[in-house]
Amino acid sequence: MFRFLLRKLGYGILVLLGVVLLVFFLFNVLPGDPARLTLGQRADVTSLENVRKELHLDKPLPVQFLLYLNDLSPLSIHTQEEAEGVLHYVTLGHLSGNRLLVLKTPYLRRSYQGKKDVWEILTEALPGTLVLAIAAMLFATVAGIGLGIISAVKQNTWMDTGAVFASVMGISAPSFFMGIVVAYLFGFVWSDYTGLHMTGSLYETDPFAGRTINLNNLILPAITLGIRPLAIIVQLTRSAMLDVLHQDYIRTAYAKGLPGRLVVLRHALRNALNPVITAITGWFAELLAGAFFVEYIFGWKGIGKVTVDALEKFDFPVLMGAVLFTAGIFVIINLLADLLYTIIDPRIKL
Repeated sequence: MFRFLLRKLGYGILVLLGVVLLVFFLFNVLPGDPARLTLGQRADVTSLENVRKELHLDKPLPVQFLLYLNDLSPLSIHTQEEAEGVLHYVTLGHLSGNRLLVLKTPYLRRSYQGKKDVWEILTEALPGTLVLAIAAMLFATVAGIGLGIISAVKQNTWMDTGAVFASVMGISAPSFFMGIVVAYLFGFVWSDYTGLHMTGSLYETDPFAGRTINLNNLILPAITLGIRPLAIIVQLTRSAMLDVLHQDYIRTAYAKGLPGRLVVLRHALRNALNPVITAITGWFAELLAGAFFVEYIFGWKGIGKVTVDALEKFDFPVLMGAVLFTAGIFVIINLLADLLYTIIDPRIKL
């Protein structure tokens, strides 16, 4: 198990290094002067030069990349002033001059616009995205597996046809389109009946009641975000269940007189879950990463909305940090998924 985890972790680190390389050089060829974005259009030449020096923009691009890697790496070398100014760190040793070998949280630098630490911006936005993704995935998983089982058990009936037709429609509809339709119909046209609104976030601030949680604002974006994974899970569950239900051990279970519900849920479903787990874990990572348009449409405060706002303002550190943050989530979730397979299905070997 330990060797398996190390190998997977090594693959994950290689993936993250590739993402860092791609993201850094991609955003450094985009138009826009970071120093001017930081200080504004009326900044004088001296101030611009000072900011370029502070952001290492006066150095060649390969050197800038190495400095960025040093900022991202948990084990890195920094001067005493750098470490005390921006890092949460533990000193491991003193090197030559004023340099320290430190263990730290990854430093994603500061926003050009608000001068706020990017890591702090993303961690503040993460709970909103995490709650939205979990709610959407719970809706998609419970409804998708349920409909998939019904579709397989009632094969070639109107229930099977209806479930397959609905899943095809769900796959075909982009999230941003469904978001607009759902927000307009349920949050505007029928809002008097649903009690829901087009926009809103997890937390609301009232001048008298203070900060409160409003779960009603979660319903529409969670359903919208869960439609596409729901459609995929229905089809995967149906297909896997149809394969399993024709196996010999299922016929043997029926021959022993076991109740049909017990055969389907305990014997058939467990062995049909592997492709479904792959879809669930993959889609959960994608929902965490790809809720941009849904969060923007519903005004939901999360990483997606932060990223879109940063894109509008050319705030490159926030954009780069959001992409790397998302890539890290993908790696962690895929690692957990590989471990979960062995728990669900003991036939799988590490």
